[in-house]
Amino acid sequence: MSFRTTPSVDYVEDVSPGSGALPPRAWYASSDARSLSLNGSWRFRLSATAGAEDDSFAAEGYDAGNWAEVTVPGHWVLQGDGAFGSPIYTNHLYPFPVDPPYVPTENPTGDHLRVFDLPSDWPSDGGAVLRFDGVESCARVWLNGTELGEFKGSRLAHEFAVGELLKPGSNVLAVRVHQWSAGSYLEDQDQWWLPGIFRDVTLLHRPAGSVADFFVHASYDHTTGEGTLRVDSGVDGRVLVPALDIDVATGEPVTVAVEPWTAETPKLYDGVLATDGERVPLRIGFRTVVLEDGLVKVNGTAVLFKGVNRHEWHPERGRALDLETMREDVLLMKRHNLNAVRTSHYPPHPAFLDLCDEYGLWVIDECDLETHGFTEQDWRDNPVDDDRWTPALLDRAARMVERDKNHPSIVFWSLGNEAGTGRGLTAMAEWIHGRDPERLVHYEGDWNCRDTDVYSRMYAFHDEVEKIGQQLDGGTHKRRELPFIQCEYAHAMGNGPGGLADYQELFEKYDRLQGGFIWEWIDHGVKHAELGYAYGGDFGEELHDGNFVCDGLVFPDRTPSPGLIEYKKVIEPVRIEGDGANGIVHVTNKQDFADLSALAFEWSCQVDGETVESGSLAVPALAPGESAEVKLPEPPADGRGGERQWTVRALLADDTSWAAKGHVVAWGQFAVGARPLPSFPATDRPVVEEGRITLGPAGFDARTGALLSIGGVAVGATPRLDVWRAPTDNDDGAEWQTDTRYGMLWRTLGLHRMRHRLVSVEAGDDALTVRTRVAPAAREVGLDTVYRWTSDGERLRLSVSVTPEGDWTVPLPRLGVRFGLPEADRVEWFGGGPGEAYPDSRMASMVGRWQSTVDRLQTPYVRPQENGARADVRWVELGGLRIEGDPEFWFTARRWTTEQLDAARHRTDLAAGDTVWVNLDHGLHGVGSQSCGPGPLPQYFLKAEPVEFSFVFSTTR
Repeated sequence: MSFRTTPSVDYVEDVSPGSGALPPRAWYASSDARSLSLNGSWRFRLSATAGAEDDSFAAEGYDAGNWAEVTVPGHWVLQGDGAFGSPIYTNHLYPFPVDPPYVPTENPTGDHLRVFDLPSDWPSDGGAVLRFDGVESCARVWLNGTELGEFKGSRLAHEFAVGELLKPGSNVLAVRVHQWSAGSYLEDQDQWWLPGIFRDVTLLHRPAGSVADFFVHASYDHTTGEGTLRVDSGVDGRVLVPALDIDVATGEPVTVAVEPWTAETPKLYDGVLATDGERVPLRIGFRTVVLEDGLVKVNGTAVLFKGVNRHEWHPERGRALDLETMREDVLLMKRHNLNAVRTSHYPPHPAFLDLCDEYGLWVIDECDLETHGFTEQDWRDNPVDDDRWTPALLDRAARMVERDKNHPSIVFWSLGNEAGTGRGLTAMAEWIHGRDPERLVHYEGDWNCRDTDVYSRMYAFHDEVEKIGQQLDGGTHKRRELPFIQCEYAHAMGNGPGGLADYQELFEKYDRLQGGFIWEWIDHGVKHAELGYAYGGDFGEELHDGNFVCDGLVFPDRTPSPGLIEYKKVIEPVRIEGDGANGIVHVTNKQDFADLSALAFEWSCQVDGETVESGSLAVPALAPGESAEVKLPEPPADGRGGERQWTVRALLADDTSWAAKGHVVAWGQFAVGARPLPSFPATDRPVVEEGRITLGPAGFDARTGALLSIGGVAVGATPRLDVWRAPTDNDDGAEWQTDTRYGMLWRTLGLHRMRHRLVSVEAGDDALTVRTRVAPAAREVGLDTVYRWTSDGERLRLSVSVTPEGDWTVPLPRLGVRFGLPEADRVEWFGGGPGEAYPDSRMASMVGRWQSTVDRLQTPYVRPQENGARADVRWVELGGLRIEGDPEFWFTARRWTTEQLDAARHRTDLAAGDTVWVNLDHGLHGVGSQSCGPGPLPQYFLKAEPVEFSFVFSTTR
């Protein structure tokens, strides 16, 4: 006798998209039909396996009084203080055996129960639909004990007809959610694995004759200024657009004069689709997207994408975002000059696309598809090249396109991300091209452009991008005829990205290069009581990819990082350059569609960083691409002989939907003349007595030459040569990269443990000279370093000369001096600010007079690393000292040593000590974006070569 059990959960490992759901249709936020939100508190039970519990919980009258509660929308692993499991972060590795379509028996399964009352005035006619906007990764649904079906496709909407099942009064909705399913093989995006019902659940009344699916076609003819509107509807009705005097039947085209929609001028016309049973509001944007002359054109004009990749993220709620959080993202993007967003790597909550329509952002809408983990087996068994999976792929494509097709902001449909190549992707592309020929199709992995309308790459280095711009990159004939975009570039992980300005220069130089999308928008740090923000590995994951999940332009709390401030400057829609000596400003409109009439310009003149005069500047309303020269007024007289410069700003002339009047859109700075260098006549001589050397206001240890004090200011640690920085994520690079990773080489060479050998202390007639050799253990290379101290009686000058010895084959992380102050808090400086800057990320550094505290100088990267440098510093005051540089220098101050910063893994690891450590650097190495992209370009290397620099110290007390 044989015996065999068959699990009741076969649907979990079925490659089909599911059963029972209605065909996909257009999403709309509201209508005059009734709806009932089922968001809120749900009863919840977690099981360790998919088949651990029977289905009795779905029956009416089931007692779930002893169950826990979770909030929907939400992820159960982010609720319950760890009682419901933990998040898992992997970049591309599947956190389960790769055995498609099977998943482990250990499959956390959450039973969700919601008892709701149907409102007493709920209409009794017509039907009803139950809509789920997002469930990860597989769900089975019952209403009042009747099974509705099951579905996969976590970031896609699914609807079920439930009209005949609803009852007056109490109703029971039961949803069983499995963390792992066959669908998980298609959802290997670089993000946290977070199961749950994480988007809205809504009950929709569907009156007789209500709107079913509809498609708004709204094209624009840039040669005539006319738009053509046609709304195709599954149910006959009428289309009304009062502002355009339109009242036509569905399916009937009408052509009228309109203002077009663009990301710069997002004109929307309010309309209504009216059928016998329902009125649906429409927001119509007229625009035409074509591939013409080898370029992506909208309304007849080639577009330059200044974009960002956006995962959905909140540090406490994960991917369960509310409308205000989505709005905050869009407003931050607009205020930082971004014009495009790629919805990596899945369709976002549909409300986000409404916001892109309203405020103006070009969108690449990406399908919920990634199979990146199959790279570990050379793409063997990849679902996108396996016909059994093609129905699921087509279902995902259709659910994206049908849901989102009425958004004018969407110019590309993307097949997905990092899924290799295969027949399934071709099928998706063919279906999308047939369903919506009015948009273009994107997919980065299709380097031969068989299925796509654009040549797309990620992390192509600058030299390759230039070759592509010159059409010298080879490839198929079709590819060479297509425009190029970087769907991902400039990896914004930790300190960086560097090299943005160099990329933008290429994008603007070659027509074929139509811009790109920074990776990515936000750090996916999980708020944690002990760690501040947690990242991969902090939850004990079996496999994880560390802080690679923290690679955004904004921190987890949506505070802009220095990378976002830099990007805003690099992609300014107005370029402001000047000839300060002759008082000429060159203004260029870098926009694609809008003139400059929305902007007001103002000038100011600074002396030694302080504004002494300002006024308005008359700039013509330049058309896109136009430039003009504008004359500045005569600079104010300056009897001090200080450093003078002009600053010109472009501001919003009036309030807009995304920022208030006066918001700074762009700025430029240029010197009136050369910077006057400080004079320093050395008049005092060193005096040696009782183990101490006195030179002007300073005291030194006679044996070691160490500086002890300047005036009444004690020095906790003498200035001495420093070449080490706590490596950034970009210094360390990624393990799969073949390019040189300098963070690793620096550590191998021993630059983090340099030894200082005192050669001599010489008290001469006019100077105290300390000679040293600085070198790492076990190596023969070194840096001959001479410190020469002089004084004019009140001030103290330190001149440092450095001569490399041996064969230095690597650049230095930094080159300058580090010293300690026992007391320091308030900091004031004249130089670049207000935020940090590095050699290849300094465009946003504005020269001026700035103030801060030592604590506010720190940039709070989720994983601590080198940060906080200020560029082009003329002088700085802190801890009772004033320090002037010749030449200008880089300044950093923090309450922990570089070594402590290097050892920290979370910000909470850093404890303030009694000493403030100050770095005065002659040079810094660039930062690049080698955590996934290119390292610094050669011009930003800090080479080990002979150099001299000096600082002048005085007291402020």
